[in-house]
Amino acid sequence: MTGYTEEHARSGIDAPLPEIECWPNQYPGYEITISVPEFTSICPKTGLPDFGVLTVKYAPDARCMELKSLKGYFLAYRDLGIFYENVVNRVLADLVRACGPIRAEVVGEFNARGGMRAVVRAAYERPDDA
Repeated sequence: MTGYTEEHARSGIDAPLPEIECWPNQYPGYEITISVPEFTSICPKTGLPDFGVLTVKYAPDARCMELKSLKGYFLAYRDLGIFYENVVNRVLADLVRACGPIRAEVVGEFNARGGMRAVVRAAYERPDDA
């Protein structure tokens, strides 16, 4: 891992981002899928832009995410130095904190760089005792 530091690895994890607003859910037992086909962030090591498709899938409980605020949240990543893996896990953690879903999954399909393409997947399922 020559040249990569703990600072690179933690970059973006705790950065302030816009709040994801929510509204009261009216129906039980369904799933919402949101696709962000032009997601961009910055590589914290090289400073070069990263591009990809983020797909967020969740089963709402009491709250649904408001899409306009979610768009602002995703746009804030454009200037944020953060690794792919951290993007996906951070989005999942922020989604769970904002709306408390029954279950959620975030998939990042990042464009090829250096001849390799990365797909990162993270999932959450609310514990039965919650």
